[in-house]
Amino acid sequence: MSNIEEELLKRILVLDGAMGTMLQRYNFSEEDFRGERFKEYPTSLKGNNDLLSLTQPQAIADIHKLYFEAGADIVETNTFSGTTIAMADYNMEDLVYELNFESAKIAKCIATAFTNKNPQRPRFVAGSIGPTNKTASMSPDVNKPEYRAITFDELRVAYKLQVEALIDGGVDVLLVETIFDTLNAKAALFAIEEVKEERQIKIPIMVSGTITDASGRTLSGQTVEAFLTSISHIPLLSVGFNCALGAEQLKPYLQRLSNETEFYTSAHPNAGLPNAFGEYDQSAKQMQVLIEDYLKDGLINIIGGCCGTNPEHIRSIADVAQNYQPRQTKVEA
Repeated sequence: MSNIEEELLKRILVLDGAMGTMLQRYNFSEEDFRGERFKEYPTSLKGNNDLLSLTQPQAIADIHKLYFEAGADIVETNTFSGTTIAMADYNMEDLVYELNFESAKIAKCIATAFTNKNPQRPRFVAGSIGPTNKTASMSPDVNKPEYRAITFDELRVAYKLQVEALIDGGVDVLLVETIFDTLNAKAALFAIEEVKEERQIKIPIMVSGTITDASGRTLSGQTVEAFLTSISHIPLLSVGFNCALGAEQLKPYLQRLSNETEFYTSAHPNAGLPNAFGEYDQSAKQMQVLIEDYLKDGLINIIGGCCGTNPEHIRSIADVAQNYQPRQTKVEA
């Protein structure tokens, strides 16, 4: 049993909030994204948040620190777009291993410092593995329904490189998140299993899908139950949902998931739904009330925040989570 599994038996674990929301506060310029190292780089780099682990590592470390101080037990690495597929937008495919390795090291260094301060409450690092900007299940061209922009094998190879770098950098868990196409996620899971087998190691895996709208389906058309069936062949630490919806809208799907799975469950919803300007204005207290509904109903083992959430949201969530027992799985019962 891994350290994180032992903690999950005792309490609800708190995941951090949004990295992007916090980085917006810095208002980094093109020059800030480039730093000294990429001063003459031929491509525009503003918006490549993963690159900030190399050019603004102190900012990334400070954000992790703020989330741990707010009560998070797990922080995610700054690697949401850390594949050759996503980095092709910036012509930075060659940097993928370094980006993931350094991001993991930054998060692990902060987590270790917090664990050393209070060994009774260990802190963990989840290697964030995003969905990429391509989809393996659907055509991006309405006139060519048979066309695919990416193959399963291309995804597998890209994810494998990311997974190896995250593990080398010291992550405790791998988090395949914001899944809008389960075939992409299956490629990530296949890559993880390959690395585990080749290295003869065990590492816990969290999976988090995205219900895109009121249809209750992922972008590639799967219901909660179909999504769960598609990934349950892998021995997962947890399965859950994040992004797209706020806590209130996400609850019915979380309820269905909780009823159907024996894995631990997770959720990191957005701070409500975006307003007309695409901003999230749900306060920490408003979100806390909605999250408490999850806890009263015993739906959750791991809880955090996605778009629009910051350390204030995580502090409010952590404050209320400590008053409740974690969801019991059938295995424990």
